[in-house]
Amino acid sequence: MTAARSLVRRLPGPLLATVLGVAIIVPIATVFLWAFAEAWRYPALLPTQWGLRFWDMTLARADVWSALRTSLALAVTVTAISAAICLPAAYAFARLDFPGKQLLLLSFLATQAFPKFGLYVAIAAIFLQLGLVGTFAGVAIIQVLNTLLFMIWIPVAAFQNVDRRLEEAARDVGAGPFRTFWHVTLPQAGPAIAAALLLSFVGTFYETEGAWLIGAPTVRTMPILMISLINNQLVIQYGAVLSVLLWVPSFVALLFARNILSARTIARGLGA
Repeated sequence: MTAARSLVRRLPGPLLATVLGVAIIVPIATVFLWAFAEAWRYPALLPTQWGLRFWDMTLARADVWSALRTSLALAVTVTAISAAICLPAAYAFARLDFPGKQLLLLSFLATQAFPKFGLYVAIAAIFLQLGLVGTFAGVAIIQVLNTLLFMIWIPVAAFQNVDRRLEEAARDVGAGPFRTFWHVTLPQAGPAIAAALLLSFVGTFYETEGAWLIGAPTVRTMPILMISLINNQLVIQYGAVLSVLLWVPSFVALLFARNILSARTIARGLGA
C-alpha cells in the first residue's frame, strides 16, 4: 500500500512531462514529415511517398530568397539599433537616480501589455503621414519597439548585479572609467546582455504583425511570405518547407546559447 501511494504521488510529474513533450514534439515532427513528403494520405501513419520535389520548387522561387535576405537584414539592423539605444539607457537606469525612473521602466512594459495589433494600427496611421509605410525603415522602427522589454529590463538587471567591489578595486589601482567598464563591468553583465541580444534577434526574425501592417506590400519577410503561400496555394508542403527554413535561424541561435551562454551565468546576471 505504501509503495502504491508513493507511486501515485510521483506519477503526476512524469505524466505531465510526457503529455507536454508529446504536445510539443508531435506537431513539430508532423511539420518535418510534411516537408519531405510528396504523398501522405489517411490512414497512413507515415508519408507514403518521400522526396525533395517541394524543396526544389520552394527554393527555386526568387521571392523565398528575397524574403530570407529581408528577414535577416531586419533582424541584424533592429538588434544593432536596439543595442545602440537601449544598452546605454539600461546602464543609466541601473546606476543613476533621476525623477520618474520607475515610471519610465514600467512604460517599457506597456508595449507588451497593450494589444499589439491595436498599437500597430495607431502607429501605422502616423507612419502613413510620414511616408514610412511600405518601407524597410518603417518596419525596422516598429520592430525596435518589440525589443525594448528584452533590451532594457535584462541589461538593467545585469548592470545592477555587477559586483561594485571589483569596480572599486580597478579604480583604486588606476583604471579609468572606460577601462573599468570594459574589463570589469561588461564581462560580468555580458552573458545577460548576450541573452538579450539573442532574444531580440530571434524575436525580430519571426515578427509578423508589424512587418505585415507597416511593410505591406513592398517589404516581405519570411513569415509574411509563408502566410501568403499558404493562403494562396493549398499545398501543405510549401508551408512545411518554409517552416523548416524558418526554424534554422532559431536552431543556430539555440546552439549559440548552449555553447556560449549558460543558465548559471545568465541567472547571475539577472541577480538570481
